[in-house]
Amino acid sequence: MAVYLDNNATTRTDPSVVQAMLPFFTEQFGNASSAHAFGRQVAGAMRQARRNVQALVGAAHDDEIVFTSGATESNNAAIASAIATQEGRDEIVTTSVEHQAILALVEQLAKAGVKVHLIAVDSRGRLDCEAFRSALGPRTAIASVMWANNETGTIFPVERLAGWTRACGALFHTDAVQAVGRVPIDLKVSNIDMLSMSGHKLHGPKGIGALYLRKGTKFRRLIWGGGQERRRRGGTENVPSIVGLGKAAELAAERLDREPVRVAALRDRLEQSILQNGHCKVLGDHCNRLWNTANIAFEHLEGEAIVHHLNRGGIAASIGSACSSGAMEPSHVLRAMHVPASSLRGAVRFSLSHETTAEEIDQVVRALSDILARLRGMSLEFANPASNA
Repeated sequence: MAVYLDNNATTRTDPSVVQAMLPFFTEQFGNASSAHAFGRQVAGAMRQARRNVQALVGAAHDDEIVFTSGATESNNAAIASAIATQEGRDEIVTTSVEHQAILALVEQLAKAGVKVHLIAVDSRGRLDCEAFRSALGPRTAIASVMWANNETGTIFPVERLAGWTRACGALFHTDAVQAVGRVPIDLKVSNIDMLSMSGHKLHGPKGIGALYLRKGTKFRRLIWGGGQERRRRGGTENVPSIVGLGKAAELAAERLDREPVRVAALRDRLEQSILQNGHCKVLGDHCNRLWNTANIAFEHLEGEAIVHHLNRGGIAASIGSACSSGAMEPSHVLRAMHVPASSLRGAVRFSLSHETTAEEIDQVVRALSDILARLRGMSLEFANPASNA
Protein backbone atom coordinates (compact mmCIF):
# COMPACT_ATOMS: atom_id res chain seq x y z
CA MET A 1 0.00 0.00 0.00
CA ALA A 2 1.42 3.39 -1.01
CA VAL A 3 1.61 5.92 1.81
CA TYR A 4 1.87 9.67 1.26
CA LEU A 5 3.34 11.65 4.17
CA ASP A 6 4.62 14.74 2.35
CA ASN A 7 1.57 16.97 2.70
CA ASN A 8 3.58 20.07 3.61
CA ALA A 9 5.04 19.91 0.10
CA THR A 10 1.67 19.46 -1.58
CA THR A 11 -1.64 17.74 -0.95
CA ARG A 12 -3.82 15.52 -3.08
CA THR A 13 -6.52 17.58 -4.77
CA ASP A 14 -9.78 16.58 -3.15
CA PRO A 15 -12.13 14.79 -5.60
CA SER A 16 -14.90 17.21 -4.63
CA VAL A 17 -12.62 20.08 -5.63
CA VAL A 18 -11.97 18.50 -9.02
CA GLN A 19 -15.69 18.01 -9.58
CA ALA A 20 -16.37 21.65 -8.73
CA MET A 21 -13.72 22.79 -11.22
CA LEU A 22 -14.68 20.67 -14.23
CA PRO A 23 -17.69 22.68 -15.50
CA PHE A 24 -15.54 25.79 -15.75
CA PHE A 25 -13.37 24.23 -18.42
CA THR A 26 -16.19 23.37 -20.83
CA GLU A 27 -19.70 24.49 -19.83
CA GLN A 28 -19.15 27.71 -17.89
CA PHE A 29 -16.19 29.00 -19.87
CA GLY A 30 -17.00 32.72 -20.05
CA ASN A 31 -14.67 35.55 -19.12
CA ALA A 32 -15.69 36.95 -15.73
CA SER A 33 -15.07 40.48 -17.03
CA SER A 34 -17.61 40.11 -19.86
CA ALA A 35 -21.02 41.73 -19.52
CA HIS A 36 -23.06 38.91 -21.13
CA ALA A 37 -24.65 35.94 -19.38
CA PHE A 38 -21.65 33.67 -19.90
CA GLY A 39 -19.43 36.15 -18.05
CA ARG A 40 -21.95 36.95 -15.30
CA GLN A 41 -22.38 33.26 -14.50
CA VAL A 42 -18.64 32.83 -14.06
CA ALA A 43 -18.35 36.06 -12.06
CA GLY A 44 -20.94 34.70 -9.64
CA ALA A 45 -18.92 31.52 -9.10
CA MET A 46 -15.84 33.62 -8.41
CA ARG A 47 -17.72 35.70 -5.84
CA GLN A 48 -18.72 32.53 -4.00
CA ALA A 49 -15.13 31.26 -4.05
CA ARG A 50 -13.94 34.58 -2.66
CA ARG A 51 -16.48 34.36 0.15
CA ASN A 52 -15.34 30.84 0.99
CA VAL A 53 -11.73 31.99 1.31
CA GLN A 54 -12.89 35.02 3.30
CA ALA A 55 -14.70 32.73 5.73
CA LEU A 56 -11.72 30.39 6.15
CA VAL A 57 -9.34 33.19 7.18
CA GLY A 58 -11.94 35.30 8.97
CA ALA A 59 -11.59 38.39 6.79
CA ALA A 60 -14.09 41.17 7.41
CA HIS A 61 -14.81 41.81 3.72
CA ASP A 62 -14.76 39.58 0.66
CA ASP A 63 -12.94 42.26 -1.35
CA GLU A 64 -9.95 41.85 0.98
CA ILE A 65 -9.19 38.60 -0.88
CA VAL A 66 -7.02 38.98 -3.99
CA PHE A 67 -6.57 35.84 -6.11
CA THR A 68 -3.01 35.18 -7.27
CA SER A 69 -1.02 32.38 -8.90
CA GLY A 70 0.09 31.12 -5.48
CA ALA A 71 1.83 32.08 -2.27
CA THR A 72 5.12 33.00 -3.97
CA GLU A 73 3.37 35.71 -5.94
CA SER A 74 1.39 36.80 -2.87
CA ASN A 75 4.58 37.07 -0.80
CA ASN A 76 6.35 39.05 -3.50
CA ALA A 77 3.38 41.35 -4.01
CA ALA A 78 3.00 42.07 -0.29
CA ILE A 79 6.64 42.90 0.40
CA ALA A 80 7.33 44.79 -2.83
CA SER A 81 4.20 46.86 -2.30
CA ALA A 82 5.16 47.78 1.26
CA ILE A 83 8.59 48.98 0.17
CA ALA A 84 7.02 51.03 -2.63
CA THR A 85 4.18 52.62 -0.63
CA GLN A 86 5.61 53.21 2.86
CA GLU A 87 7.26 56.58 2.34
CA GLY A 88 10.42 57.19 4.34
CA ARG A 89 10.62 53.53 5.31
CA ASP A 90 13.20 51.26 3.71
CA GLU A 91 13.74 48.43 6.17
CA ILE A 92 12.34 44.89 6.37
CA VAL A 93 12.17 42.67 9.44
CA THR A 94 11.84 38.94 8.79
CA THR A 95 13.27 35.66 10.11
CA SER A 96 16.15 33.38 9.24
CA VAL A 97 13.80 30.42 8.72
CA GLU A 98 11.37 31.83 6.16
CA HIS A 99 10.54 30.03 2.93
CA GLN A 100 12.73 30.91 -0.06
CA ALA A 101 9.77 32.81 -1.52
CA ILE A 102 10.56 35.40 1.15
CA LEU A 103 14.31 35.02 1.63
CA ALA A 104 15.18 35.13 -2.08
CA LEU A 105 13.15 38.32 -2.50
CA VAL A 106 14.62 40.16 0.50
CA GLU A 107 18.10 39.16 -0.65
CA GLN A 108 17.45 40.95 -3.94
CA LEU A 109 15.95 43.95 -2.17
CA ALA A 110 19.02 44.14 0.06
CA LYS A 111 21.20 44.41 -3.04
CA ALA A 112 19.05 47.39 -4.07
CA GLY A 113 19.73 49.16 -0.77
CA VAL A 114 16.89 47.95 1.46
CA LYS A 115 18.06 47.10 4.97
CA VAL A 116 16.98 43.61 6.03
CA HIS A 117 16.88 42.39 9.63
CA LEU A 118 16.96 38.57 9.85
CA ILE A 119 15.75 37.50 13.29
CA ALA A 120 17.20 34.31 14.73
CA VAL A 121 15.47 31.30 16.27
CA ASP A 122 16.48 29.01 19.12
CA SER A 123 17.17 25.27 19.07
CA ARG A 124 13.44 24.52 18.94
CA GLY A 125 12.86 26.91 16.09
CA ARG A 126 11.19 29.52 18.30
CA LEU A 127 11.62 33.15 17.32
CA ASP A 128 13.74 35.53 19.37
CA CYS A 129 10.82 37.87 20.04
CA GLU A 130 12.89 40.48 21.88
CA ALA A 131 15.26 40.73 18.93
CA PHE A 132 12.25 41.10 16.64
CA ARG A 133 10.82 43.90 18.72
CA SER A 134 14.19 45.66 18.93
CA ALA A 135 14.59 45.54 15.14
CA LEU A 136 11.35 47.48 14.59
CA GLY A 137 11.73 51.21 14.19
CA PRO A 138 10.68 54.36 12.35
CA ARG A 139 12.25 53.11 9.10
CA THR A 140 10.56 49.70 9.12
CA ALA A 141 8.31 49.36 6.09
CA ILE A 142 7.14 45.81 6.73
CA ALA A 143 7.70 42.85 9.00
CA SER A 144 7.09 39.44 7.43
CA VAL A 145 6.97 36.32 9.61
CA MET A 146 5.64 32.90 8.60
CA TRP A 147 2.69 31.66 10.64
CA ALA A 148 4.08 28.11 10.86
CA ASN A 149 7.38 26.70 9.67
CA ASN A 150 7.14 24.30 6.74
CA GLU A 151 9.95 22.04 7.97
CA THR A 152 9.38 21.74 11.71
CA GLY A 153 5.77 22.85 12.09
CA THR A 154 6.77 25.36 14.76
CA ILE A 155 4.09 28.04 15.11
CA PHE A 156 5.13 31.67 15.53
CA PRO A 157 3.21 34.21 17.67
CA VAL A 158 2.15 36.25 14.67
CA GLU A 159 -0.70 38.04 16.42
CA ARG A 160 1.68 39.45 19.06
CA LEU A 161 4.31 40.31 16.44
CA ALA A 162 1.69 42.07 14.32
CA GLY A 163 0.66 44.20 17.28
CA TRP A 164 4.22 45.35 17.89
CA THR A 165 4.66 46.06 14.19
CA ARG A 166 1.53 48.17 13.98
CA ALA A 167 2.61 50.13 17.05
CA CYS A 168 5.71 51.31 15.17
CA GLY A 169 3.65 52.33 12.13
CA ALA A 170 4.76 49.52 9.80
CA LEU A 171 2.82 46.85 7.94
CA PHE A 172 2.76 43.21 9.01
CA HIS A 173 2.61 40.29 6.57
CA THR A 174 2.53 36.57 7.25
CA ASP A 175 3.25 33.68 4.92
CA ALA A 176 0.45 31.45 6.22
CA VAL A 177 0.79 28.69 3.64
CA GLN A 178 1.17 25.93 6.23
CA ALA A 179 -1.34 27.44 8.68
CA VAL A 180 -4.40 28.16 6.54
CA GLY A 181 -6.80 25.26 6.91
CA ARG A 182 -4.77 23.83 9.81
CA VAL A 183 -5.18 26.44 12.53
CA PRO A 184 -8.15 28.74 13.25
CA ILE A 185 -7.61 32.19 11.77
CA ASP A 186 -9.75 35.27 12.41
CA LEU A 187 -8.28 38.27 10.64
CA LYS A 188 -11.16 40.52 11.69
CA VAL A 189 -9.69 40.77 15.18
CA SER A 190 -5.98 40.76 14.29
CA ASN A 191 -3.37 43.38 13.44
CA ILE A 192 -2.22 41.42 10.38
CA ASP A 193 -2.29 43.61 7.26
CA MET A 194 -1.46 40.99 4.63
CA LEU A 195 -1.54 37.18 4.54
CA SER A 196 -0.44 34.74 1.83
CA MET A 197 -1.98 31.34 1.17
CA SER A 198 -1.74 28.62 -1.47
CA GLY A 199 -4.41 26.25 -2.81
CA HIS A 200 -2.32 23.13 -3.18
CA LYS A 201 -1.47 23.05 0.54
CA LEU A 202 -5.12 22.54 1.53
CA HIS A 203 -6.23 19.94 -1.03
CA GLY A 204 -6.91 22.48 -3.76
CA PRO A 205 -5.26 22.80 -7.19
CA LYS A 206 -1.73 24.02 -7.85
CA GLY A 207 -1.10 27.39 -9.45
CA ILE A 208 -3.68 29.30 -7.42
CA GLY A 209 -3.43 31.24 -4.19
CA ALA A 210 -4.62 34.39 -2.53
CA LEU A 211 -3.37 37.48 -0.78
CA TYR A 212 -5.41 38.88 2.08
CA LEU A 213 -5.11 42.66 1.92
CA ARG A 214 -6.69 44.51 4.84
CA LYS A 215 -9.14 47.15 3.67
CA GLY A 216 -7.46 50.55 3.53
CA THR A 217 -3.92 49.18 3.26
CA LYS A 218 -1.87 50.99 0.63
CA PHE A 219 -1.05 48.59 -2.17
CA ARG A 220 0.89 48.77 -5.44
CA ARG A 221 0.13 45.91 -7.79
CA LEU A 222 2.88 43.52 -8.79
CA ILE A 223 1.27 42.47 -12.09
CA TRP A 224 -0.01 45.24 -14.32
CA GLY A 225 -2.69 44.77 -16.93
CA GLY A 226 -6.45 45.13 -16.92
CA GLY A 227 -8.78 45.97 -14.08
CA GLN A 228 -9.14 42.47 -12.68
CA GLU A 229 -9.16 41.90 -8.90
CA ARG A 230 -10.25 45.50 -8.38
CA ARG A 231 -7.14 46.68 -10.22
CA ARG A 232 -4.83 44.92 -7.79
CA ARG A 233 -3.72 42.03 -10.02
CA GLY A 234 -3.94 42.25 -13.79
CA GLY A 235 -4.66 39.31 -16.08
CA THR A 236 -7.66 37.16 -16.98
CA GLU A 237 -8.64 35.16 -13.91
CA ASN A 238 -7.88 31.45 -13.65
CA VAL A 239 -11.54 30.66 -13.03
CA PRO A 240 -11.42 26.84 -12.71
CA SER A 241 -8.63 27.07 -10.13
CA ILE A 242 -10.31 29.92 -8.27
CA VAL A 243 -13.47 27.82 -8.00
CA GLY A 244 -11.30 24.91 -6.86
CA LEU A 245 -9.63 27.04 -4.20
CA GLY A 246 -13.04 28.19 -3.00
CA LYS A 247 -14.26 24.62 -2.67
CA ALA A 248 -11.03 23.57 -0.91
CA ALA A 249 -11.48 26.47 1.54
CA GLU A 250 -15.04 25.38 2.26
CA LEU A 251 -13.95 21.79 2.97
CA ALA A 252 -10.98 22.94 5.09
CA ALA A 253 -13.27 25.05 7.27
CA GLU A 254 -15.48 22.02 7.88
CA ARG A 255 -12.50 19.79 8.79
CA LEU A 256 -11.07 22.26 11.31
CA ASP A 257 -13.71 21.16 13.81
CA ARG A 258 -12.81 17.47 13.79
CA GLU A 259 -9.46 16.60 12.20
CA PRO A 260 -6.70 18.29 14.26
CA VAL A 261 -7.12 16.09 17.34
CA ARG A 262 -7.33 12.85 15.34
CA VAL A 263 -4.34 13.60 13.11
CA ALA A 264 -2.25 14.91 16.00
CA ALA A 265 -2.78 11.57 17.72
CA LEU A 266 -1.49 9.79 14.62
CA ARG A 267 1.48 12.16 14.45
CA ASP A 268 2.31 11.43 18.09
CA ARG A 269 1.94 7.70 17.49
CA LEU A 270 4.37 7.93 14.59
CA GLU A 271 6.93 9.91 16.61
CA GLN A 272 6.77 7.74 19.70
CA SER A 273 7.19 4.58 17.66
CA ILE A 274 10.13 5.96 15.69
CA LEU A 275 11.89 7.21 18.81
CA GLN A 276 11.97 3.66 20.14
CA ASN A 277 14.65 2.97 17.52
CA GLY A 278 16.98 5.25 19.45
CA HIS A 279 19.61 7.74 18.24
CA CYS A 280 17.00 10.17 16.94
CA LYS A 281 15.02 13.15 18.19
CA VAL A 282 12.02 15.25 17.23
CA LEU A 283 12.86 18.76 16.01
CA GLY A 284 10.80 21.88 16.55
CA ASP A 285 8.67 23.29 19.34
CA HIS A 286 6.92 20.23 20.77
CA CYS A 287 4.41 22.39 22.64
CA ASN A 288 3.43 24.73 19.83
CA ARG A 289 3.50 23.25 16.36
CA LEU A 290 1.23 22.09 13.56
CA TRP A 291 -0.70 18.94 14.37
CA ASN A 292 0.29 17.27 11.12
CA THR A 293 4.08 17.77 11.11
CA ALA A 294 6.90 15.62 12.50
CA ASN A 295 10.54 16.37 11.72
CA ILE A 296 12.87 13.72 13.10
CA ALA A 297 16.66 13.93 13.02
CA PHE A 298 18.53 10.61 12.87
CA GLU A 299 22.07 10.63 14.21
CA HIS A 300 24.97 9.66 11.91
CA LEU A 301 22.64 8.89 8.98
CA GLU A 302 21.72 10.69 5.78
CA GLY A 303 18.11 11.76 5.52
CA GLU A 304 18.41 11.43 1.75
CA ALA A 305 19.20 7.71 2.11
CA ILE A 306 16.29 7.16 4.49
CA VAL A 307 13.85 8.91 2.16
CA HIS A 308 15.23 6.93 -0.80
CA HIS A 309 14.59 3.61 0.94
CA LEU A 310 11.15 4.73 2.11
CA ASN A 311 10.30 5.66 -1.45
CA ARG A 312 11.35 2.21 -2.66
CA GLY A 313 8.81 0.85 -0.21
CA GLY A 314 6.05 3.09 -1.54
CA ILE A 315 6.26 5.67 1.25
CA ALA A 316 6.63 9.38 0.52
CA ALA A 317 8.41 11.63 3.01
CA SER A 318 10.94 14.44 2.52
CA ILE A 319 14.42 15.44 3.61
CA GLY A 320 15.21 18.59 5.56
CA SER A 321 17.53 20.02 2.94
CA ALA A 322 17.38 22.00 -0.28
CA CYS A 323 19.27 21.95 -3.53
CA SER A 324 21.93 24.63 -3.70
CA SER A 325 24.38 25.07 -6.57
CA GLY A 326 23.92 21.48 -7.65
CA ALA A 327 24.80 20.03 -4.22
CA MET A 328 22.59 18.95 -1.37
CA GLU A 329 23.16 21.43 1.44
CA PRO A 330 21.77 21.16 4.96
CA SER A 331 18.46 22.94 5.43
CA HIS A 332 18.79 26.63 6.29
CA VAL A 333 16.06 26.10 8.88
CA LEU A 334 17.98 23.37 10.71
CA ARG A 335 21.22 25.35 10.48
CA ALA A 336 19.45 28.35 12.00
CA MET A 337 18.31 26.06 14.83
CA HIS A 338 21.91 24.93 15.40
CA VAL A 339 21.04 21.26 15.01
CA PRO A 340 24.21 19.27 15.92
CA ALA A 341 26.44 18.22 13.04
CA SER A 342 25.81 14.55 13.85
CA SER A 343 22.10 15.00 13.05
CA LEU A 344 22.06 17.93 10.62
CA ARG A 345 21.92 15.82 7.46
CA GLY A 346 19.74 13.12 8.99
CA ALA A 347 16.45 15.02 9.24
CA VAL A 348 13.32 13.54 7.68
CA ARG A 349 9.98 15.35 7.61
CA PHE A 350 6.73 13.42 7.81
CA SER A 351 3.65 15.56 7.16
CA LEU A 352 0.20 14.03 7.54
CA SER A 353 -3.25 15.05 6.35
CA HIS A 354 -6.88 14.29 7.17
CA GLU A 355 -6.55 11.35 4.74
CA THR A 356 -3.81 9.65 6.80
CA THR A 357 -4.86 6.43 8.56
CA ALA A 358 -3.57 4.47 11.55
CA GLU A 359 -2.79 1.55 9.25
CA GLU A 360 -0.55 3.79 7.16
CA ILE A 361 1.28 5.02 10.24
CA ASP A 362 1.93 1.45 11.38
CA GLN A 363 3.21 0.55 7.92
CA VAL A 364 5.66 3.46 7.98
CA VAL A 365 6.90 2.52 11.45
CA ARG A 366 7.60 -1.07 10.40
CA ALA A 367 9.34 -0.05 7.18
CA LEU A 368 11.41 2.64 8.84
CA SER A 369 12.60 0.32 11.61
CA ASP A 370 13.93 -2.09 8.99
CA ILE A 371 15.56 0.73 7.03
CA LEU A 372 17.28 2.16 10.11
CA ALA A 373 18.63 -1.26 11.06
CA ARG A 374 20.09 -1.76 7.56
CA LEU A 375 21.61 1.71 7.32
CA ARG A 376 23.09 1.55 10.80
CA GLY A 377 24.57 -1.81 9.95
CA MET A 378 26.51 -0.11 7.14
CA SER A 379 27.45 2.98 9.18
CA LEU A 380 31.01 3.34 10.44
CA GLU A 381 29.77 5.46 13.35
CA PHE A 382 27.49 2.69 14.59
CA ALA A 383 30.04 -0.01 13.82
CA ASN A 384 32.67 1.81 15.92
CA PRO A 385 30.75 3.63 18.67
CA ALA A 386 33.97 4.31 20.61
CA SER A 387 35.10 6.61 17.81
CA ASN A 388 32.28 8.99 18.68
CA ALA A 389 33.10 9.17 22.37
